[in-house]
Amino acid sequence: MSYSDAIAQRVESLSQSVLINGVTPLAGRVLLAAIFLLSGVSKISDPAGTIGYINMVGLPFPTLSYGAAVVAEIAGSIALILGFQTRIVAFILAVFSVATAMTFHDNLSDLNQFIHFFKNIAMAGGLLQVVAFGAGRYSFDARH
Repeated sequence: MSYSDAIAQRVESLSQSVLINGVTPLAGRVLLAAIFLLSGVSKISDPAGTIGYINMVGLPFPTLSYGAAVVAEIAGSIALILGFQTRIVAFILAVFSVATAMTFHDNLSDLNQFIHFFKNIAMAGGLLQVVAFGAGRYSFDARH
């Protein structure tokens, strides 16, 4: 067996492994969901402050926007962790991340806003990977 055949065989065995197809996608979903879950909980703990911030950036219907953001972050993160309707949920969270970046972190001359903007864009990129490749073995989606 040639060296390249051995490498190809090893890559094939890795792609079939429980770690790659099961644990890694689960860990990725949990890590992606964590920021949404924490953000949603923080919004619940300070509704007046969050609604004021939404109003300050000029979004219409700040109270409705607040409710939609809380639902998207809490329900979306739980669904993502469980791997329930994962591709749809990941797509919605990706769109939410880009919209949030463009609405709340658009002052790219401010280093803090610059970092938050690209954090949101990076999260959207990770979520689009979930859209493309699905939830993995340990998910509700894999059971159906």
